[in-house]
Amino acid sequence: MPLSEHEQRMLEQMERALYAEDPKFASALEGSGLRTYTRRRVYQAVAGFLLGIALLMAGMVAQQIWVSVVGFLVMLGCAVLAVTSWRKVPKPGEHPADGAHFRRQGRPRRSMMERIEQRWQRRRDEQQGGM
Repeated sequence: MPLSEHEQRMLEQMERALYAEDPKFASALEGSGLRTYTRRRVYQAVAGFLLGIALLMAGMVAQQIWVSVVGFLVMLGCAVLAVTSWRKVPKPGEHPADGAHFRRQGRPRRSMMERIEQRWQRRRDEQQGGM
């Protein structure tokens, strides 16, 4: 359930106060958990990729095609996981893109559907006010 405008403003005020009171603590909290989690997933994907290479080679040596195919699929899946996880890692000092954290640029990013709904609501309000 999305936050109301009032709740978003209150959250931004609390985050600003936290940044003003203890900027070092606030910057330590802002993305380290996500960064650690995604970095760990990348490392797991690399380990899985190496396991896939081992399966591929073992299948070739044992002349078992299905083992080689499984190894290739493991390699492919782990490569996709590593690339998608790596793209999600926030840079140090950068805010995650989910809009829940304070942004120095101002208001949080909204999805396209939220913007369309707001425009629709504004038009409806204008039409009702003009009657």
